[in-house]
Amino acid sequence: MGCDYYVVLDINRNAQDAEIKKAYRKLALKTHWLNAQDSKSAERFKQIAEAYDVLSDPVKRAIYDKFGEEGLKGGIPPEYSSQVTWTKGYVFHGDANRVFHEFFGGDNPYSEFFDPAGMDVNLNFGGLRGRGIKKQDPPIERDLYLSLEDLFFGCTKKIKISRRVMNEDRFTSTIKDKILTIDVQPGWRQGTRITFEKEGDQGPNIIPADIIFIVKEKLHPRFRREDDNLFFVSSIPLGKALTCCTVEVKTLDDRLLNIPINDIIHPKYFKKVPGEGMPLASDPTKKGDLFILFDIQFPTHLTPTKKQLLKQALLT
Repeated sequence: MGCDYYVVLDINRNAQDAEIKKAYRKLALKTHWLNAQDSKSAERFKQIAEAYDVLSDPVKRAIYDKFGEEGLKGGIPPEYSSQVTWTKGYVFHGDANRVFHEFFGGDNPYSEFFDPAGMDVNLNFGGLRGRGIKKQDPPIERDLYLSLEDLFFGCTKKIKISRRVMNEDRFTSTIKDKILTIDVQPGWRQGTRITFEKEGDQGPNIIPADIIFIVKEKLHPRFRREDDNLFFVSSIPLGKALTCCTVEVKTLDDRLLNIPINDIIHPKYFKKVPGEGMPLASDPTKKGDLFILFDIQFPTHLTPTKKQLLKQALLT
């Protein structure tokens, strides 16, 4: 006859999830420190872990209830396999301490009641609660792509997340949506991190992870940003590069700048326009600079007459 997991945990077959957790907590705490003393206690500790591993999983439990341990571990008989989505035989990984660690959030469920110096902490007469060491999940990082206009003016972004939230019984949980609001400030740079503390999945023995959004700049059709400065590339023909010109630049706030260029433009030449860059995050009333670079368009063909005229103009 196979192992009766309900007998192992001392619960009835109609036990709810909260009752299964309560039974495992009680028995695991009772046998945890004894399992290292003798093989009998160690085997009992392992049976409790296996029983909880099966009965706490709705799919495994349903298969066990219908087909027993033989069906659970040997696989679903072919005539029934079309009725379930899981037909592979169950094998317990055998690590009772792993189940214990995952349930209590640590190897020592009592350590939260003692300070680092080893002095007892007041338990408020509540007894051992069996919550164990609460460790925070690692941060969850997500990219937040923003346009240069978003970062120039500032904006508000609302992001919907789905996370696991504990129910009132503190044992079961539900997936729920939540809207996180990010107030983007003018001048934020790529790499800016926005942290929402403890907004990750909740669990009975964990501190929810922080959710961190990291600003990434979208490519812009006209400008490239470096720190608080903007770079703009203007294409001009060779004739204007040699004889002066005016460059039009449409800014992020839709103004049209007319920048006169009175110098001869060579391949390394650039024009600096102070105060027309991005707002400074520390003081949005101030701005970086705009740098105009030039892409000089050389002619692909010259008539003999034009060549002669250029020689006369450039060699005199």
